[in-house]
Formats: sequence, C-alpha cells, structure tokens
Amino acid sequence: MIDNLQIDTINKIAEYEQKSIQFIKEGMQNGSIAIMFRGKTGTGIGKGLKTKINVNIGTSSGHCNPDEEIKKAEIAEQFGADTITDLSTAGDITDIRRSIRDVTSLPITTVPLYQAVSENTLDFLTDDLIMDTLKNQLQEDISSMVLHCPSLHTIKAMKQNHRIMGIVSKGGAMMASYMIKNSNENPYISNFDEILEMFKSKNVVLSLGNTMRSGCIHDVADKAQALEVDENIRLAHKAHEKGVQVIIEGAGGHIRADKIADSIQYYKQKSHYPVFVAGPLPEDVGMGYDHITGAIGGAIASGAGADYLCYITRAEHKSLPTPDDVKEGLMAFRIAAHIGDSMKYGLSDKDKLLAEKRAMMNFKEQSAYALDPFEASRNIPNDTNCTMCGTLCAIKMMQKYFNS
Repeated sequence: MIDNLQIDTINKIAEYEQKSIQFIKEGMQNGSIAIMFRGKTGTGIGKGLKTKINVNIGTSSGHCNPDEEIKKAEIAEQFGADTITDLSTAGDITDIRRSIRDVTSLPITTVPLYQAVSENTLDFLTDDLIMDTLKNQLQEDISSMVLHCPSLHTIKAMKQNHRIMGIVSKGGAMMASYMIKNSNENPYISNFDEILEMFKSKNVVLSLGNTMRSGCIHDVADKAQALEVDENIRLAHKAHEKGVQVIIEGAGGHIRADKIADSIQYYKQKSHYPVFVAGPLPEDVGMGYDHITGAIGGAIASGAGADYLCYITRAEHKSLPTPDDVKEGLMAFRIAAHIGDSMKYGLSDKDKLLAEKRAMMNFKEQSAYALDPFEASRNIPNDTNCTMCGTLCAIKMMQKYFNS
C-alpha cells in the first residue's frame, strides 16, 4: 500500500525524471519501474528513467573500521550516488548499518545472508537463523534487500561446467555452500511466500541476486546462468503478482565487451523488470584500474538497456576500498551512466551547454555543468588562456581567421 508520503515522493521522482506521474505509476504497476522509498525521498529505477548508480560499502574481517564506512557513505551521498548497499561482515553489523542510516538520506540496501553467515558461520547456520536475520533487518529503515536464490538444480549445472572461477558472488557462494553442506533447498525459495508477505508489508524492493555471474571473461555464459535467469524471472513474476517491487541482478561480473549488449538484451527480451548490473568488467588485465574497466563495461551495459549499475573501484580484486577509492569509482560510473543514457535517450542538454561555454573560453561556467563541478574547476585559468595550448589555441585561431 502506497501512503501519502510515498505519493509525494513519486511526484518528485516524476519531476526529476521529466516524466509524467502517470508514466511512473504505470511502470510500477507493470513492474518495469521499481521505487526504493526512504522517508520523504526515493529513487526510481527502470524503463525510461535515468540509469542509477549504487555504491557498495561495508566492513570485512580483513579490515573493520566503522568510521571509514560512515565516511564512505557521506562521500557516496555528496558525489551523487543514487543508492547505498551495506555489505558489512565484521564488527557490530547492526550498529554500523544504523550509523550509515544516520548520516545519509539515500535508499539503503542490505544482503541479510552476509550478516547471518558472519555472526553464525556456515558451520552453525540454519534456515531459522537465515530467516531471523532477514526479519530483523526488515524492521530497520531499509529500502531494498538482496536475496540470492540459487536452486540445487542450478548449483548442479554450475558444478558440471568446469569454470575457471566458479561462483564469484559472495552471497551466492555463501548460499550455495550452505545448501551443499546441508543437502537442502534454498531457504529463501522454501519460504518465498512468507518473505513476500513481509516485503509487501514494509514496501521493501526485492533484488534477486546474480549468483551465477562470470568471474573472468574466459568463463562464458553457460547453462547455470541461463537456468538462474529463468528461475529469477519466475520468482520476480510471483513477487510482482503479490504486490512486491522487484529488480533482477544480472549480466554483471566479467563479460567480454562484444557480448555485453547481448547479455542485457537477453534479460530484456525475457522480462520487463529493471536490470541491475555489477560492472560489468570487459577484461581481466586492468587490475588496479578496475574502476575504469568497469565504467567502460557499465557504459555499454547502460546503453544496451541496463537500468541500474553497481560501481566498481580500483580496489576490486585486491582490498576493501578507501574513501578516496569510493569517490573515484562513483564518478567513473556516473560518467558511464551518462554515456549510457545518451545512447538510450539521446544527447543531454548539459553537454551542449558546457560545449557552448567552452567555445566562449568561459572556464568557470563550463565547469558548472560538469558531473563533478569541484574537480572541473580545479586549476582553471584566471583568463581565457590555458596551459594546454598557450597562444596556439585552436578555438582562438578559428575565431580569428575562420570567422573574419
């Protein structure tokens, strides 16, 4: 049930997206648009809307500094993230999540299995503990929750495919390991009807995790991935029928560049739900610069129809990102989203306005149209001369000789 506060949020989203309120409401009704609500704010994700960016933060057993995670959350909001996902697996996880909520107004996503495994280990984990963690997190002010829903059938298919990397999704590996260890079906699937009732009562968006994504570009699309797509779409249909908003995570991980668009279209041809993509990374040798590699893949994915990108930082595959890494990765993916939106919807007026100011050699006003005005305004000249060209400026020569 959508209350008056959420109706006001929908109106604001329609204004921001330059769409009619009816367009947003119809998208929600048919499942092509999902809105993550948080208090008086919200983020619209889906068909016809701007590509959104998620920032992952959170502690790990290898590095647990809650103050750093709070700083990362503040940076994410300051530099234009649309959502934040807390992936904490060490420290007082509930308190860390509360602290992140306290310093932000963005929608927050959680992965309850992370906390369940971190606090109980796989050795002592049970279906009841998994469900209890989910229920407890739903009582907090969260907007979305990721559930990894591999079936035993899908896991069997993956084990037969002889991948280099196997399962690289952390949540997916946790769930698959738990299922194999206990020889039982996924508790999220077994309790799916109950979960949907809880999600509906809180108007929390269900994000169906991408367990079977590839971990390197030589691990090509396989039977396990195809099975997961079909299984997640079936779950998405059921969620939508029960009045639960849903997003499908897919076509992420590592995908060779010429296959990214095909991967997105594969999802889009099978269902109309919003598609959330981690990266993707179109090569493996850019380690140390994965924010750039991921942004290239993200731009292609967005242009092909992906609705929602999860940023990647240069720390990917190496370490927990620093606050500076978070800013750098976020800005790389904001650029990717902007490029993707220009492919999907046409060129932005902002690009034209910046170009017009550039033609006038107006450095201050052109930087105001940049995605990061602060960075764009650093080291700008005090006059119309820049140190790139000095007196040999192409624009000035054109104005002097071509326009005379």
